[in-house]
Parts: sequence; structure tokens; C-alpha cells
Amino acid sequence: MSTLRTHWRPVLGVSLAVALVTQAVTTVATGLWFQDTNGLDSLENDPNPSVREALDALGHALQGSAVPLAAGVLGTMVTTALLTIVIGRAVLGRSVSPGEVWRDARPRLLQLCGLLLLLPGLVAATFAAGLAPGLLLVAVGADGEGAALALLGGLGATAAALWLWIRYSLAAPALMLEKQGLSAAMRRSAKLVGGAWWRVLGIQLLALLIAFVLSAIVEIPTSIVGMAIGGDNAMDWLSGESVSVSWTFLVVIGVGGVLASTITLPISAGVVALLYVDQRIRREALDLELTHAAEIRGDEK
Repeated sequence: MSTLRTHWRPVLGVSLAVALVTQAVTTVATGLWFQDTNGLDSLENDPNPSVREALDALGHALQGSAVPLAAGVLGTMVTTALLTIVIGRAVLGRSVSPGEVWRDARPRLLQLCGLLLLLPGLVAATFAAGLAPGLLLVAVGADGEGAALALLGGLGATAAALWLWIRYSLAAPALMLEKQGLSAAMRRSAKLVGGAWWRVLGIQLLALLIAFVLSAIVEIPTSIVGMAIGGDNAMDWLSGESVSVSWTFLVVIGVGGVLASTITLPISAGVVALLYVDQRIRREALDLELTHAAEIRGDEK
């Protein structure tokens, strides 16, 4: 993390830009389409809901969280790719400005967009395959059997999706630093993670926990301000009830989200980028190559 602290200007510049875009998308989407889709409160007055009613309520609840979750995942991947350029130069003792980061990243944007679609698509397809048999049984009227099968399928899909996500979590750094194509970057990630899956998972979970705590510290004050502005509806909305809230409230919450993301994105993204460098050092003696490159650069000066 000393690398991120030393080069804090491009790090914060990249994180702020990504945070502004992702939070703007989340705020607008929530205000236009997802204010009233929390859904689970519909079960409060029904102590014995049917399986179909419970699945409908869960589906509505997931709709409301889908946009911020997707924006957060994509934002982290984009930030990881861009910060990899910063870290790649930093390990050679070279500084980089946000403009230089953008110029270096621009030729790889098409492949990066493909990666942003492919990895979440793989995870979504895994969940769809796991849940589909149970949901089909529910659709034809076998509610009990369908719910049990959907639960088992969901658990299996969660495990498979997690395995896939960690296996390909280093694809973005490989794509940006090694200048390879999309499939080659994914193969590189699988090779680097192979044999160290649990280690990579543990480090990423720890980074996620730290980011969550910091995000809560930043967002709690803005939520308090938002509740003061939005009144009872804001408090009900934050507690998960289906109520409409004002755009002013959503903007205040969005500002808190931007601040939190600007702080936490460098942590989650920086950890992935540094994991990529660390795995290459462990597997391929990258440190010797970097030392040699630094010596050549010093001789040129």
C-alpha cells in the first residue's frame, strides 16, 4: 500500500472519476426505476407466505440492489485495470499522472469492456444454471420440491461463481500490463491463481472487509443528513421498505457513495493489482526482471 500512498494523486484521480460515473448511474437508476422494488416488506403482514410469494418478494428485493452491486463490481474492475498501470510504473520508480494513465489504458479499452461483460456474465450464467431447475418446478406447481432444489442449486451456484470469480480476478491486471487479448488475459489469471486460490480469496476477503468498514464510516454521516432532509420516508427507505423518496435525498446519499468509493476503490482495486504483481514475483521471478529494468533505466539516465 506504500505504492498507493506515494502515488496518491493519480490513485485518487482515477478512483474519483470512476466513483462519480458509477454513483451517478446508481442514483439515476434508483430514482427512475428502483425506488419501490425493495419488496421484502410485503411479507411482513403475511406470516405464512407461499413459496411463490416469497420468491416474488425476493426477486423484487434483488432488483433494487442489482444496480448498485453491478456498478460496484464494474467500478472495482475498471479501477483495478487503471491502477495496475500506476503500480506497474511505480515498481520501476516512475511516476504517472491521471492523463498518462488514460493514454496508456485507451488502446486496451475494447478488451477491458469485453472483460467487464464476460466475467459478470459468467457469474450470472452460473447462478441461472443453478436456480433454473428449481424455479421451473415452482412454475409448474411443485412449490416445495422446487424451493428445495432452488436452494441447493443456489448454494452450488454460489460456490461455483466464487471459484470462477477468484480464478479470473487477476485478468484485468494481466490485460493492462501484458498487453494481451481477452482470452489470453483470462488464461494468465487462471495460471497465476492456480495453487494459490485460497490465499487469493483470503486476501481479497480481508480487503473487502476493510473497505466495507471504511465505507460505513463515511456513509453513516451522509445517511443521517439524508434522513434529516428526507423525513420519515427516507428512514423507511433505508430500512428496506417500499416507499418513494426525493431526489434531494438520493443526491445526498449519492455524495456519500462517491466519497466512500473514492476512499475504498483504491483498497479493493489496489489489492488485486498488487496480488497480480506478487503472484508473478512468486511464480516467475518478476522482481529480478523489474530490478534489471530499473538498472537499465538508471544507466540510460
